[in-house]
Amino acid sequence: MPGKLYGVGVGPGDPELMTLKAVRIIEECPVIVAPSDNLETCVAYNIAKGAVNTIDQKEVLAFHMPMTKDKKVLNDNYDYVAASIMEHLDAGKDVAVLTLGDPTVYSTYIYIHHRVEKAGYETQIISGITSFCATAASLNMSLVERSEPLHIYPGTYNLEEMFEVTGTKVLMKSASKFIDVKERLQESNMDLYMVENCGLRNEKKCYGIENFPEKSSYYTVIVSKEKEK
Repeated sequence: MPGKLYGVGVGPGDPELMTLKAVRIIEECPVIVAPSDNLETCVAYNIAKGAVNTIDQKEVLAFHMPMTKDKKVLNDNYDYVAASIMEHLDAGKDVAVLTLGDPTVYSTYIYIHHRVEKAGYETQIISGITSFCATAASLNMSLVERSEPLHIYPGTYNLEEMFEVTGTKVLMKSASKFIDVKERLQESNMDLYMVENCGLRNEKKCYGIENFPEKSSYYTVIVSKEKEK
């Protein structure tokens, strides 16, 4: 009988924010997939390691996930990773793919998920706490209240369109265009907050655009809230 594929959200950074179900699935799966070819620097793997003592005893597959917009490079990589996973599923082994935050939000895992599912294997997504929810908690504030809408954008999104809507806006993964994002945000009449590396040891918080750094890392979340009237 073929094994089952799990996409496991390990949360934003703090191992204590992993769900009980995520921990149990990782403990039960004999094969773990880490989204990096270097386990020492793989954030998702080290988060899980902080909550699952037995993870080092498992068969761990470490795959490089290229950061590029070249669709051929990306698709070739997804095909390769999915094929490698299916070899283990064919051997009757359950496989847990680790992913930061939640697997359903801007996650590389979902492209692997689609391929394996299309091939006829059983799959399941295990939710994790999202970076933007953890960011709001770290800032000790709510994202939205009453009937306020919430908008989530990747950092490469068209910012002009973003400011045409009302409500709270969250910008994720904006490091590559951080200078442009910062300049555009300075023009807005919004309360702005930023958390870098939320839940990790080097977490940094910034209140107000004037306190934002000149550069930021990949794990940066910006929250833009309408000023209270």
